[in-house]
Amino acid sequence: MYIKMKNKKVKLVEANTFWERLKGLKFVLGPLEYGVRFPKKKSSNTNFLFERIDVILTDKDDKILYLIENLGTEKKVRRKKDVYNTYFVPRGTVKDLKVGDTLNLVVEKEDKLRREELEERKNKHKKKKETK
Repeated sequence: MYIKMKNKKVKLVEANTFWERLKGLKFVLGPLEYGVRFPKKKSSNTNFLFERIDVILTDKDDKILYLIENLGTEKKVRRKKDVYNTYFVPRGTVKDLKVGDTLNLVVEKEDKLRREELEERKNKHKKKKETK
């Protein structure tokens, strides 16, 4: 998956599992080459990040509600109204975006397969709980 802008693409990794959400971009050394999408996450923090990042907060339809540029480490992104997805992207990514725009997300085939696999796991887990 990636965000497509005027003349730029930013690769995204979707954090769905507990471990992926916990790790995010923490402890990544060197310049960031990709971003992380946190679905259903309204707030976050930048503890243990080694670089400054940009943060994009969107609703369910990926309409941009808030943009935070050049966010430093050890900062907190407070819970905001109507936010559904949080994106951590490399610094300088949001300069071409404006509040009210819709993110142009391109989902690749592998991402769709991974989402389906995660949904199947959830459904199996729910069925196990119901039978107990």
